Amino acid sequence: MKSRLRITFMIVAAIAAMAMMSSVVAAADSVQIKSKDGVGKYLADGKGMTLYYITKDKPDRSGCTGACLEKWPAYYADSVAAPAGTAAKDFGEFTRPDGKKQVTFKGWPLYYFAGDKGPGDTNGHGIKEIWYVATPQSIQPYF
Repeated sequence: MKSRLRITFMIVAAIAAMAMMSSVVAAADSVQIKSKDGVGKYLADGKGMTLYYITKDKPDRSGCTGACLEKWPAYYADSVAAPAGTAAKDFGEFTRPDGKKQVTFKGWPLYYFAGDKGPGDTNGHGIKEIWYVATPQSIQPYF
């Protein structure tokens, strides 16, 4: 009887451990490198939504606050899987003044553009000549 109880406990513990591991994996986002005519290679989130940076930002500091964040929502994932052609050290995160976290690529905070309606849209590229798609080629690290 003790043997059956022990086996049952081990099975329940194993199932619980697998459930916890799957929730950790679900919190990760696999950044992708996409390509588009007129833009070239660029970064996108796991759903294919384009990621942007603004030239006015500083390392681990966003200049986009308030109404700006309505048009340019900050990109954040609990963990980011670096795509081929980039390194895990290229991705980081910081806490914004509003207390929310934001992912960085080579020190640059990453954003979405509210004008992009689906995967592959790059409607924010070049806006005001300060917003650009994040590409492994165009972003130079701050470090």
